[in-house]
Amino acid sequence: MTSTIDYGNLMHAAMRGLIRKVLTRVEQEGLPGQHHFFITLDTLHPDVEIADWLSDRYPGEMTIVIQHWFDNLTVGEDGFAITLNFGDAPEPLYIPYDAIKTFVDPSVEFGLRFETQEEEETGAEDEGAPMDEMAEPGAEDDAHTEAEVVSLDKFRK
Repeated sequence: MTSTIDYGNLMHAAMRGLIRKVLTRVEQEGLPGQHHFFITLDTLHPDVEIADWLSDRYPGEMTIVIQHWFDNLTVGEDGFAITLNFGDAPEPLYIPYDAIKTFVDPSVEFGLRFETQEEEETGAEDEGAPMDEMAEPGAEDDAHTEAEVVSLDKFRK
């Protein structure tokens, strides 16, 4: 038995469970209203399955957008599979929840950021800071959308 409660890992598990529930709803009902997601993932995670040309183009990190066109969304216990369009080329992807670095729904200004132990130790990330702008792969010159990380303290009374 450990001498402390690992709140960081417990919180990450809860946040990944939230993502799984949201994606399950989208799998069953589609995207409601103006909702859409920017998901940044670690392309070097051992269980990520993406085309070689995508991992070559986005070594280490890639942001996907689930919005106008997606297909074959299948949500599982450990991750999700989806087919996305990259320059008129549909590509199947498998993304384990553990590979997700950020999950943002800019339509409602909601965002989650998963910090690693290394980032926490070096202070590389500021949990309450606005997230970097993210764009759909291949749309580098298009307008970017900003989203803010939501602090749970905002909802406490």
